[in-house]
Amino acid sequence: MMKKEFYYPSKDGLTQIHAIEWIPETEARGVLQIAHGMVEFIDRYDRFARFMASQGFYVVGNDHLGHGKSVRDESQLGYFARHDGNFCVLGDMRQLRDDTRKKYPDIPYFLLGHSMGSFLARQFIEKFCGDLAGAIIMGTGYQPMATLDMGIAMTAVLQQSRGGHFRSTMINNTALGSYNTSFEPARTKNDWLTRDEAIVDAYEANPLNQFIFTVNGYYNLFRGIRYCQRQVNLDKIPRTLPILVVSGQNDPVGDFGKGPRIVAETYRDIGIQDVTLKLFPDDRHEILNELDKEAVDQYLLSWMEARM
Repeated sequence: MMKKEFYYPSKDGLTQIHAIEWIPETEARGVLQIAHGMVEFIDRYDRFARFMASQGFYVVGNDHLGHGKSVRDESQLGYFARHDGNFCVLGDMRQLRDDTRKKYPDIPYFLLGHSMGSFLARQFIEKFCGDLAGAIIMGTGYQPMATLDMGIAMTAVLQQSRGGHFRSTMINNTALGSYNTSFEPARTKNDWLTRDEAIVDAYEANPLNQFIFTVNGYYNLFRGIRYCQRQVNLDKIPRTLPILVVSGQNDPVGDFGKGPRIVAETYRDIGIQDVTLKLFPDDRHEILNELDKEAVDQYLLSWMEARM
């Protein structure tokens, strides 16, 4: 297996997007593109990417705008773009897909999005599905439209009054502050991520996992979630696209299974022919970093192989 880092221009017109590819030793039999979550970066998926590469998959993913090495300086962490930030992030994902497709035009292509990346993946299959062999929606959730509208309005006002780079503790606590509540008394503020204490400790020790999202980032995140939940956009998904909605049963982002169930049922209701819902018992938010990660790996591999 060979691992390479590279950069390409962002749709924001200012930033160079950092990406990583994991190239299998044998001829690739499939492609997996990964969209990472909020306040993390693509290299956190190295273990899983290496496993998939060992199974003959070419794996690729990028640091989204405002994350990892796709920032011009620390002030850009948690910031998307001045104009249409959500669609710049999606455009960067699409550019990576198009460039990868040129290298691997004739093998099955899968997309996996985790957490914030799951909402991006849900938008992606509404806008740019193309010839995907399947989409894996991991660690996702559902938010009432009224709640999203309120969040969009609040962050819009704060952008106007304080600027897009302002970091609001109130907004951050409202969006994320309750996730650890169900795991109290907790060892850390991030126990909700996984039962694996080593992963939690590494997450807490890395500054690229410890910044507060800007109001610009939250504004675009809320708009993106609202976009993917609107019926007019859901109706654009090809009915033949296989979709796996997968989460930990104890994931607070998905309201402990309720959110993923709603998402899966929504896809079934609009006529998607192949929708699978899988909840891993006892697992929290990051199922790729959970104590049963090997079982998760095998499940995801089997699901993809059955659709190649």
